[in-house]
This record gives sequence, C-alpha cells and structure tokens, in this order.
Amino acid sequence: MKFGIFLGVQISPDESLAQQIEDSAEQVRAARDAGFDLICTGQHFLSAPYAQPATLPFLARMAAESGDMEVAAAVILVPLHNPVDVAESVATMDAICNGRFIFGVGIGYRDEEFAAFGIKSSERVGRLRESLDLMKKLWTDEEVEYSGKYYQLPKVNPVTRPVQKPHPPIWVAANNDVAIRRAARWGYPWFINPHATMSTIARQISVFNTEIDRVGQQAPDAMPMFREMYVAEDKATALEESRPYLESKYAAYASWGQDKALPDEESFSVPFEELARDRFLIGSPDDIVEEIRRYQDDLGANYIIFRMQWPGLPQAKVLRQLDLLREEVIPRIKQ
Repeated sequence: MKFGIFLGVQISPDESLAQQIEDSAEQVRAARDAGFDLICTGQHFLSAPYAQPATLPFLARMAAESGDMEVAAAVILVPLHNPVDVAESVATMDAICNGRFIFGVGIGYRDEEFAAFGIKSSERVGRLRESLDLMKKLWTDEEVEYSGKYYQLPKVNPVTRPVQKPHPPIWVAANNDVAIRRAARWGYPWFINPHATMSTIARQISVFNTEIDRVGQQAPDAMPMFREMYVAEDKATALEESRPYLESKYAAYASWGQDKALPDEESFSVPFEELARDRFLIGSPDDIVEEIRRYQDDLGANYIIFRMQWPGLPQAKVLRQLDLLREEVIPRIKQ
C-alpha cells in the first residue's frame, strides 16, 4: 500500500498564490517525513471561483521538497494541449524527479476550458487517443512521422526522452462506465475519482476487471484511488471542521457540472450528511485505518491518495492532519 497527498492548491482570489505555493512546499516536507510515497495535483483552467497555479511548474517546485516520493500530475487534460509540448514537458518532469514521475491523463468536462483552447469537446476522446499514441512514439522511437485526424508531424528525430523506460507510468482518470472500459481496453491503470460513492466504485471496479478480461489485457500493477479525507481526534470534530470547506468545494463542482459526469444519477446538490456518506473519509485515526483497510482488502487498491485541504482551510489544520497520519495511521497500515 502506498500513500499519496493530493495538494489542495485552489485558493480564494483574495488569498496569496505565492503563499499557497510555499504552504504546499511545507506540506510536501511534512508528508515526506510522515512516510508518504507520492505527491500529486490536478489541472484546471479558468477555475473561478478559485485561483490555481499551473500544474507542471507547480509540481516542479514541489519536486525539490519530495525526497524519494513519486510525483504525479493527476491529471493533465491532454485534449487541450499539443502532444509534442506535453511529451517534452513530461520528459522534463521525469528528469527533474529522477525517474519518479507519473503521468495522469484525463479528457476534461468543462465547457469553459474547451472554448478557451478552441477545442470541440466532442473531439476529446479522439484527441486523447492520438496524443498518447504520438507521445509514446516521441519517447521511444528513433524516428517519428505522424499523420492523424487531429495531429500531424513531419519526419523528426526526437531526443528529449524521459528517464523511465519506455516512459513514465500512465494513469487514466475516468468517471463513467464507458470511460472506465476504455481505460481497461487501453491497458492503463484507472485513476479512481474521489467523487463517486464506495458502492459505485466497487461496481465499477468489476466493470474495469471484466473489460480487462474480455479484451485479454494484462491487469495493471497499480490501482490508484483518490479520496477526500479529514482526520481529527474524533469523528465529530473531523465532521465539524471539514464541513464548511468540503460543502463549498462541492458546490463549486456542482456549478461546473462535475456530478453530471458521474454514473448512477449521483448528485452533489444534496445535504452534507448525504454527500459525505459512503463518499468521504472523515473521522478519527481509528476510522481512517479501518476505511483504508477496507479499500485495500475489499477493492484491491494499492495507492490511496488523500486530499485533506480545500479552499480556505487553514494550513495549521492540514499540518495537524499530517501529524496524526504520521503518528497514528501510517505505522498501523505499513507495519
């Protein structure tokens, strides 16, 4: 079992982005010393009502504090970008991390982002497929020439290559069953999102595994699982302290239409108690240990990635959570 921290980089517009970056670096040092295995963050553009740093420069800064931890971009919205640029950026990040970079990919869902980049959302799956095909060629082949529907490249000799061979691990984010089957057919680990309930995730893991078997793919080694988490001395305190920040964050998600991408008619526009039930990991160290063991034993997850900060949550409360994880959770799981 590996533990990861998803750095909560979104802030209110009246807060300091420079200070948030320094706070994140402090969190990375604390996670490193607590025995975490991975740091990561995701990507959004024009993310009102929140400000957010650009993903790869931010992760490059965090890598300087990461020690031996893996560093993941989880995820990059690949259809919005040129694959040559992404391929060389990923190779550079892998060099910065000395071969410890993980490349998470997603297709995106926000109309504002597609409009801003001049990309049709209906093209996103095809663009992702072509981008991954071209990027892997750029990382591995001595000579590359590419003619696709969306991307063309004249004959070139790529030389900017990642440290890891043949390339860094690729994780695919997916919310609905169609996307999960696609990740399985392509042979990549499914990066399990934090938004669906545990009962939905259990069903979707079966969907993923069934598709793996159907197409004869080898099951990926990694099963990374992303959860919202808040740990305190007792469950009542954890619920009280996390509620205003998680409520606000998921109200923003609802305004973005994130829940429309989920299966089984799940909605974020419900009372907090219903939203949190079977979805968020909130409680005492004992509660957290019990839930992690359930993810490991019942679902087969071998990466558990926690997000424990949302816009407005004070730095001191994040660091206190990391202390509790270091003292009372991680040693019991990794014993």
